[in-house]
Parts: sequence; structure tokens; C-alpha cells
Amino acid sequence: MSLAEVFDRSGKVRDLYRVGDDRLLLVASDRLSAFDVILPTTIPDKGRILTGFSRFWFAQTADLVGNHLLSADPADLPESLTHRDRALLADLRGRMMLGRLTEVLPVECVVRGYLSGSGWKEYQADGSVCGIRFPAGMRESDRLPAPIFTPAYKAPAGHHDENITFHQVEELVGDTLAEQVRAVSLALYRRGAAVCEAAGIILADTKFEFGLLPTGRLLLIDEILTPDSSRFWDAATWEPGRPQASYDKQFVRDWLEAQPWDKTAPGPELPEEVVAGTRARYVEAYERITGASFARYLQEDVIAP
Repeated sequence: MSLAEVFDRSGKVRDLYRVGDDRLLLVASDRLSAFDVILPTTIPDKGRILTGFSRFWFAQTADLVGNHLLSADPADLPESLTHRDRALLADLRGRMMLGRLTEVLPVECVVRGYLSGSGWKEYQADGSVCGIRFPAGMRESDRLPAPIFTPAYKAPAGHHDENITFHQVEELVGDTLAEQVRAVSLALYRRGAAVCEAAGIILADTKFEFGLLPTGRLLLIDEILTPDSSRFWDAATWEPGRPQASYDKQFVRDWLEAQPWDKTAPGPELPEEVVAGTRARYVEAYERITGASFARYLQEDVIAP
């Protein structure tokens, strides 16, 4: 048996493989998606940056909620899957997570601490964000009075996720579980925002995904607080009333918005300067927030200075 034979599915960024009856191998690629389209140009080392970030944050938040991560060591994979192929093991190193297999909740748990992105557009239209009303006169990038939970329904592949109300979350997963994921999501955001603040970074918003074990236990899954799932700003240059320079995909989105592209596949090739600029922003965010050397992560697969 090989990885190809147990291939389960491919997401926008990750390839997923079943390992036995209760485990899942997630391999983060260097693919980049924007506006729900996988772009034809990859970002070197992006998969390892996302994996390193997630490993860091899973450790930082384990006291708040359990997570799916069992191992990030290719040596812990069954030999029948890898046949100890050195090239394959080297490719998996730093970009894989072996996790518990869960029943994934059909809800993206978005938490916003600042008025930006689609939230800013909604506020401009009717003074609210996902049904939550805010005072008149707020500016783009303003800090919200308190973080808010703004869930979205996880649409099938090829469709856009849809913002939903908390009542709709209750209808999807039940009242008790809905309350739990909201409380955990807000706690995770607050923990992430505090760690980022100490590094001079603003965590403007982020999204979490959860799954259930057969026992009913809730686990945090997939990735957490990465530049792909979060909006990071430099606190030193934050200035409400305008968009902020960010350490995430916004750099690519801004370039794409200026292109004659209708936001359908396959998307335009990214120029070298956009690729290099994106990688540099991801690496800088990793190093500032984790306090670790990305060069060392690449060489030794450890999150350390």
C-alpha cells in the first residue's frame, strides 16, 4: 500500500490520507488559493510555514481545547504507507500532521476583533456584521468593542462559504454544541491575540474548524492561526480609517484585484515579486509570533530560536 492508494481527498492547500480507521494524515502543500480559486503559482515553503504555525499554536492552546495532532514525525507513519522512501519522507518532513480522524462540523468558526474585510463591507451597508449591530461612525480597521463570533456554513467544494447566524449554527449542530464551539472559538481568539500582541502583531480576525470523536469529544482540527486562516497586522503601523498592510494572503488578493480576472479558475500566474513578497510576509509572521527561526525549522524540523 502507498500514500496514493489511501488518498482521500485534496483540499485547497492540504492533501488528506486515511491511516487506519481512526487517523488522518494532513500534508500541507505550497498551493495558494484566493477568492476560492487555487492559483497556478505556488509559494515556496508555504506548506511548512503553515504546519510550523499550527504545531506552535496547538501547543499554546492545548489547555483550552483538545486538538487532533498526534505526531508531526514521518517516522511515526506506518511503513506500509511510505516503504521508508527517503525522498517521500524528506518531502513530508515539516509539512505533515498525523491527526485523529473526526466527524467535521459543517461550520467555519470565524472570530473578528477588528472591522475589516467582509465585515467592513457589511457594516458600511447596514451598520452590522453578521447580524450584530455596531455604533454609527466606526472606521475601517477599528477595534471592535469585544471580539465577535461570526460563523459561516462550510459549502461543498466549488461553492462559496455562506455567513450564517448563531441560530442557524444551533440548527446545524444542536444548542449545546453550538454554545461550546462559540465559547471555545472566542477563548482561542483571545489567547492568540494576546500572544500576537506580545510580538507586536494584531490578530484582526481568524477562523477555526472543529470535529467530533466517536465519543462526542470536541477537537480543534485542520490548521490554527496561520496566515492562511487569519488576518495579521503590524501593530506599529496600525491606523484605523484605511486598509492595513498584512502578513497574510491580502498581499496576493490586492495584486489580483488589480488584474483583468473574473475570479474563476485557473487564475493568473503570480509574478516573481509577488511570490517572493508573499513568502517573506509568511516567514516574518512565523518568526515574530513564534519567536522561532524558520531556517532552523526547515533544517531540523523543530520550533526553536
